[in-house]
Amino acid sequence: QVQLVESGGGLVQPGGSLRLSCAASGFTFSRSVMSWHRQAPGKERESVATISIGGTANYADSVKGRFTISRDNAKNTAYLQMNSLKPDDTAVYSCRAMYYSAISARPYEYWGQGTQVTVSS
Repeated sequence: QVQLVESGGGLVQPGGSLRLSCAASGFTFSRSVMSWHRQAPGKERESVATISIGGTANYADSVKGRFTISRDNAKNTAYLQMNSLKPDDTAVYSCRAMYYSAISARPYEYWGQGTQVTVSS
């Protein structure tokens, strides 16, 4: 069965740091594009960071220079290092996988359940 399980969220002061983890199982992680998304109360969900199968990273303008996405294929895990956190970063952060099977023309899309990040003094 496919699973994406996020961890590492919590309460942090402005200017602090957190590292989120996304542990994947049930599909070929190394053939998947991984991304992190967030949704704050009353706001639309937005993509914050994406990392390609080859390791190329892209970021939303709001987090450039502060967040770093990475992946460890040996551990089937994606990470989001978040530094210089701001109150506006408060949201539920979710992990997404787009798995490109060798026998399918289109990717499979999987989502984790999300982890809460709260930035407050």
